[in-house]
Amino acid sequence: MSTDAIARYREERLPRYTSYPTAPHFTRAVGAHEYGGWLASLAPDATGSLYIHIPFCRSMCWYCGCHTTITRHDKPIADYIAVLRREIELVAVRIGHRLRVRHIHFGGGTPTIMTTECLAQLMGVLRANFHIEPDCEIAVEIDPTTLTGDMTLALGAAGVTRASLGVQTCDPVVQQAIHRVQSVAQTKAASDGLRTAGVRGVNFDLIYGLPYQTVESCLDTVARCVEMRPDRFAVFGYAHIPSFKKHQRVIDEAALPDGEARFAQAEAIAEALQSAGYRRIGLDHYALPQDEMVHAQKDGVLRRNFQGYTTDACDALIGFGASSIGHLPEGYVQNEVALPAYAARIARGELATAKGYALTQDDRLRAEIIERIMCDFAVDLDAVCARHDARASDVIASAARLDEFEAEGLILRDGARIELLPGSRHMVRSVAAEFDAYLGGAPSDAVRPVHSKAV
Repeated sequence: MSTDAIARYREERLPRYTSYPTAPHFTRAVGAHEYGGWLASLAPDATGSLYIHIPFCRSMCWYCGCHTTITRHDKPIADYIAVLRREIELVAVRIGHRLRVRHIHFGGGTPTIMTTECLAQLMGVLRANFHIEPDCEIAVEIDPTTLTGDMTLALGAAGVTRASLGVQTCDPVVQQAIHRVQSVAQTKAASDGLRTAGVRGVNFDLIYGLPYQTVESCLDTVARCVEMRPDRFAVFGYAHIPSFKKHQRVIDEAALPDGEARFAQAEAIAEALQSAGYRRIGLDHYALPQDEMVHAQKDGVLRRNFQGYTTDACDALIGFGASSIGHLPEGYVQNEVALPAYAARIARGELATAKGYALTQDDRLRAEIIERIMCDFAVDLDAVCARHDARASDVIASAARLDEFEAEGLILRDGARIELLPGSRHMVRSVAAEFDAYLGGAPSDAVRPVHSKAV
């Protein structure tokens, strides 16, 4: 691919495609009434995943793109957990039977900011209202700078099987610039403590494209982290969207690496992790060879959801908490974002659904195409279209830039099969976007789409 083409494509702002259609296209046309019906229609033998959002942190990291609230006190968190427990009960009543659960994910914010008592209460209400499978994966996101010894032991006692540690960078200059100072010793203590407590899987999250970051500092971070041998890495490009996340305005834009530097950082990290024995999973995940995610990719059954790449193949993803998103066979739903609005809805005995999206037949077709491109770097359009009673020729005709991509050496086409060439896989979002029927527009009552750079 030409240098000009790489530069042009990587500057595009595109979705990460953790859903299709993407969240900016959710509208108030889908609300609590529709969600209640969708929950009631889940089959008795359906399987589910649960996402529990804890939107609190002790301090704001300036790079953060999450919905979170800063508090130095425990009472607002405890009050929120009480509302969350009530929401779990309300949803379970709408389902009408104890849904079999194979995955639970605590996200944030900082989930481990809650007290150990609150964690025990949450796990208790989940086990009382759902059938938690014996081999259920229970995952939690962790800020090592605030993780206590008591919480580490509580996570093990609660049956947590996987922990994702936010590392981002080990460079103290970059850490100061993003207001997230975290020593290597803190990260190691958290990782070692979790494993000792019985948490089998440990993941590290890294970010490139941060202020003052360089290829050298990225490689130093990888070297330090590899010594701790986490099972997986997730490596994300920093999305600088200060118009959407106002706290990002504190970051010095002049210190941000340009597109060429971001690309160099991403490639250096990828090469270093693979040299250290990790297998690349899709766009931005890496795992040790024995990891189940590696096997899922090899078998062509890797999936993608709001947590990124996953082995989760459940029939429904149910979101709990303010701003959380769920995905059921009929479509997507999202809870109220503002904490007071969320709490008020639950206090009235209502579902907290603020907006959503009802999937069409064409949406399901394009969602599968995009997921296979994002997971496999290839898609057989004839096979996918046959499953959706559609014609590959019609789908190809709607993808205007496929000829351009082929001419530039980005993809290889063999009939209706499309495959990204190995040296172009970092451009996977650009290829996936060709099958997005909504990119570039949004319904009148939807939030204006804001996406990160393609690389």
